[in-house]
Amino acid sequence: MSGPGGKTSLGILLMVGFSLIAPAMDACAKLIGDAVAVGQIAATRFLAQAVLLLPLALAFGWLHRPGVREAGLHLVRAALILVATAFFFSALRVMPIADAIAIFFVEPFILTLLGGLLLGEPIGPRRYIACGIGFAGALLIIQPSFEEVGFAAFLPLVTALCFAFYMILTRRMATRMHPITLQAYTGIAALVLAVPVLAAFDGSGVGPLDPSWPGPRELWLLAGVGLIATLAHVCISFALTFAPASLLAPIQYLEIVGATVLGYMIFGDLPGPLAFAGIALIVVSGLYVFFRERHLERRPAPPP
Repeated sequence: MSGPGGKTSLGILLMVGFSLIAPAMDACAKLIGDAVAVGQIAATRFLAQAVLLLPLALAFGWLHRPGVREAGLHLVRAALILVATAFFFSALRVMPIADAIAIFFVEPFILTLLGGLLLGEPIGPRRYIACGIGFAGALLIIQPSFEEVGFAAFLPLVTALCFAFYMILTRRMATRMHPITLQAYTGIAALVLAVPVLAAFDGSGVGPLDPSWPGPRELWLLAGVGLIATLAHVCISFALTFAPASLLAPIQYLEIVGATVLGYMIFGDLPGPLAFAGIALIVVSGLYVFFRERHLERRPAPPP
């Protein structure tokens, strides 16, 4: 797989790997339940990322000393992904995995809109309509979930918003350093932010932020969260170096399939009819945005 076609195929395989193993991280977090504070689960996920990737980046000489501006950007990215992770894990405590991930998949539409607002990327009326349909699909999933779990049904939307801003920053930074280095620094920055917060809330009784010593079962599940999350994000980082994002984007919808299968096998959860309809709307509108962008990329540039 040394040629361009081989690299593209490898990128696709890595993206498929990400989409199929990422729901396993969510399943581990859901299995932990209320036994460990959600902030502690999120911090452990980034602790594993830093511990696993920092020595790797050091051994291969990929590390560098970040300047003040870059360090600030790492902290902002870490804050966004910490909030995104904590809110999503909170949603998983009361929602089926497939429903939460499907609502999260409005993120590509938010990213499209933010690309137009912040990066000046052109957005035509058809893509605005597709984004609207995608949000309507999310509402079809949120509506019955809201009746069952209340405002927790909106938590994946917060995750999607934070992750979209995280991706905007990642676009700006990913070309300047090795993907392993970027993920290692993200893990360190997340710990810099999370550890003082957890220390401040220790013994406070505030459930999401009050840490506790996990039992043997929870320790194994926390290790699973950290290991799977690190492996998944390494897969997606390298996938993006081997194949264009526009080609890989629709493959991520396999994550909903993996989440549905795992949710049924482990928790006996299946999306209801409205949720299935919402998932279908989100996937179809997301694929339309993808194919529309590919069509526009292939059009010849206008003469100067």
